[in-house]
Amino acid sequence: MASHTVAQLAAELGKPLPLLQEQLQQAGVGPRAADDVISEGDKARLLDHLRAAHGGAASGERKKITLTRKQTSEIKQADATGKARTIHVEVRKKRVFVKRDETPLAAETHAPADAADAVIDDAELQRRVAEAQHQADLLARQAEELAAQRAAEQERRAAQELREQQAREQAERERREAQAAKEAQAVTVSTDAQTTQATSQTISEQAQETEKAAQQASEAAATQAKAAASERIAAQKKQDAEEAAKLAQIQKRRSAAEAEAAAIRDMMARPRTVLRAEKPAPKTTEAAPVSGTIKGTIHKPAAGTAKPAGAVTTPGAGAAKKDDKQVKSEKLSSSWADDAAKKRGAAIKPRGNPTGTAGGWRGPKVAAGRRGGRNDRGGEQQIQAAPAEMIVREVHVPETITVAELAHKMSVKAAEVIKSLMKLGQMVTINQVLDQETAMIVVEELGHTAIAAKLDDPENFLTDDGETAQSNTEQLPRAPVVTVMGHVDHGKTSLLDYIRRAKVAAGEAGGITQHIGAYHVETPRGIITFLDTPGHEAFTAMRARGAKATDIVILVVAADDGVMPQTKEAIAHAKAAGVPLVVALNKIDKPGANPDRVRQELIAESVVPEEYGGDSPFVPVSAKTGEGVDNLLEQILLQAEVLELKAPIDAPAKGLVIESRLDKGRGPVATILVQSGTLKRGDVVLAGSSYGRVRAMLDEVGKAVTEAGPSIPVEIQGLTEVPSAGEEIMVLLDERKAREIALFRQGKYRDVKLARQQAAKLENMFEQLNEGAQNLPLIIKADVQGSQEALIHALTKLSTSEIKVQVVHAAVGGISESDVNLAIASNAVIIGFNTRADTGARKLAENNGIDIRYYNIIYEAVDEIKAAMSGMLTPDKKEETLGLVEIRQVFRIPKVGAVAGCMVLSGLVRRSAQVRVLRNNVVIHTGELDSLKRFKDDAREVKEGFECGLSLKNYQDIEVGDQLEVFEIKEVARSL
Repeated sequence: MASHTVAQLAAELGKPLPLLQEQLQQAGVGPRAADDVISEGDKARLLDHLRAAHGGAASGERKKITLTRKQTSEIKQADATGKARTIHVEVRKKRVFVKRDETPLAAETHAPADAADAVIDDAELQRRVAEAQHQADLLARQAEELAAQRAAEQERRAAQELREQQAREQAERERREAQAAKEAQAVTVSTDAQTTQATSQTISEQAQETEKAAQQASEAAATQAKAAASERIAAQKKQDAEEAAKLAQIQKRRSAAEAEAAAIRDMMARPRTVLRAEKPAPKTTEAAPVSGTIKGTIHKPAAGTAKPAGAVTTPGAGAAKKDDKQVKSEKLSSSWADDAAKKRGAAIKPRGNPTGTAGGWRGPKVAAGRRGGRNDRGGEQQIQAAPAEMIVREVHVPETITVAELAHKMSVKAAEVIKSLMKLGQMVTINQVLDQETAMIVVEELGHTAIAAKLDDPENFLTDDGETAQSNTEQLPRAPVVTVMGHVDHGKTSLLDYIRRAKVAAGEAGGITQHIGAYHVETPRGIITFLDTPGHEAFTAMRARGAKATDIVILVVAADDGVMPQTKEAIAHAKAAGVPLVVALNKIDKPGANPDRVRQELIAESVVPEEYGGDSPFVPVSAKTGEGVDNLLEQILLQAEVLELKAPIDAPAKGLVIESRLDKGRGPVATILVQSGTLKRGDVVLAGSSYGRVRAMLDEVGKAVTEAGPSIPVEIQGLTEVPSAGEEIMVLLDERKAREIALFRQGKYRDVKLARQQAAKLENMFEQLNEGAQNLPLIIKADVQGSQEALIHALTKLSTSEIKVQVVHAAVGGISESDVNLAIASNAVIIGFNTRADTGARKLAENNGIDIRYYNIIYEAVDEIKAAMSGMLTPDKKEETLGLVEIRQVFRIPKVGAVAGCMVLSGLVRRSAQVRVLRNNVVIHTGELDSLKRFKDDAREVKEGFECGLSLKNYQDIEVGDQLEVFEIKEVARSL
């Protein structure tokens, strides 16, 4: 980039040369002559100095002073009842003065740039010398040209001044000569008339020429003087214009402040209802009002009426229109407005003209000065028309809104909204909540535009905040999360017991796992987090949650049992979650173990071992002897290294609710798995529709901890309610935002739940009407959320077309009196899974005959409910043949009918049995026995080989040789 001299830089910047030299000296560049060369470093230093001096980025924060002025005034206003009230108006003004830093910067000495540069070669040095010489030549040439231009300019100015001096001297000389010629002409007396005449004519011509030359010279001098004066005048005008602009700006700000104060006063003094003018006070100088006119109308003065000086006459057309509007307002107003106006006029001094000529404070206003007083300069009266047009607002109406909030949105008083609602037939209070439809009708009634507000979904806050926090944090390696899955009683918990050196399986009810257990184990190669899932078929949802939260799945298969239904389900869960499988062939120490058969069964389920070209390692293990456990851990860590598991640590925590329950002493307790970030005690967490501050954190052994990083399971306390298992939990920085989102979710869940319950009620009603199906109402109370889900799933699967299992209520926690009351109302059976009823609930249940069943093993609960449903089924009817009887003789007895003498050929005959009459092996009648006798005595039954007499009920057409088949119908209980 080419260098400049000081003079060239001043010309380029449009600054005077002395000013630029002074600024260079202040910047520490040093005194420079006009011909000195300025380098780029000097320019940069000058620029930094100017930025610092004028408040640029380098000057730091300016010193500023803020002046605040507060002015308080009072306005008296009358309300609708005529009572006066004082309104305080406060006007605040703030002005900020910034002080620039005028301290000159200290001169800094900089080492030459050449000393800091690296060593250069000779060719570069010669090139730089040649370039410097060329620059010096150019600068010398420019200096010579500048000197020549200055000399030529000086010569031109000197010549111009000389010519102006000569012209002034010539004009002065000619003026003196003309004056002398006039004097000589006055003294000289000529005798010759012609000579005198010629001489005088010649002298006059010479004088005219002389005067003309003098006039031209004087005009040239005046022109030059006028040009110089015009330049001075232009400079003076520019300075005056700048001062005038400053004054105008100050005046503009002052006028704006005054206008704002006047607008506030006008707003406070503006009437709230119909605009009307009071009757003016009678005066002797004014004409009497015309009879028949409407009271309160502003009339144009008569032609002969005396007007005050300077009064403004109202135009005809405009006055007519305004008078029409005013007449309508007067006609619409009621009579009690006049009484209120009289009270106000008597109680309050009217605004405007104190003499009363303006017709009271609701009449025309007098032209006022700054403070609203009378304008003494003009003394004119001017009628101001108050704005009659209402401001139409767009009101966004949410789903629900209170009366006060609606009034605030429309900028009206709440009483106006209440009046409008009363006209619509609703009696409301100021704090009553209105629905969206009603609120929109009220807004339209009051003349505004109603718009249904879109529902603000606070869930968007979680997405934006979570993405921002995760993207700005470094990802660091974390421990793998391993889920142990498999069929029931295949040794999952026993395998984990050996790894953790603990005995958990021995303490579990029935020897089966019914909860998700979360543990983290420290191995020589790192930490591994294990999730132990139940294998019973009822715990499908638990296994699905375990697969969702995991990185690696250990599929435990018993070598002596093979692939079972829950094994297949676990494989499906792992594939759906997209996580790698590590197969543990357990119980290889048993005599009946056959690992090869298990491998073939797993290959049939698309689980191919690595030795066969697949991607699933197969590890034979024994949870009893510990054989192969170290190899299993090695395979887990190898899979974790391949996955490259990473998560942010220094970020708000996010995780998953593994299990939750309601503890009697601690309240809602949730077992969570931290997936990213760090959870600390005192953090505000949000889990589904529950939120709270973490009061305490415990690890899996019950030890209190203060923080938990990624892949660490902890148990937290402090939530408002029991969260659903499987919900995502996250840390929020704002407790108010967490409460807002939780309440929003509760509203959504409540609406969905009510809609689902209503649909279920209607569906059950129609099914019962159509099919006559029976219901088995149940109330389920479990210890943890996962067990509750498993029970509901297992019991509802027992429903058939005849009997429906209806879960009236399901929750986590102990059995309380409210549960018993609900069971009384719905005639339900209460099932407590690992929970008990308190004393009050037990007494209430005993008094009302409510059945409470306690279970701690899930399949026992399922079996008993299944048996109870079987007892509710309609029994099957089965026909059983008792014997065969042959009629040997028929007796016709009056008033008795036909009596048959019979022989029992086979079986027996009972009196309560039913019979079929067979004639030629064709059934001709089916009925009941009326009597059975052996000789003359009544008999209950007659066995084979004996004779008997019998009669049929309501049937007399019997003949000798007919056979009677005796049978009974028995009810047989059904089972599901």
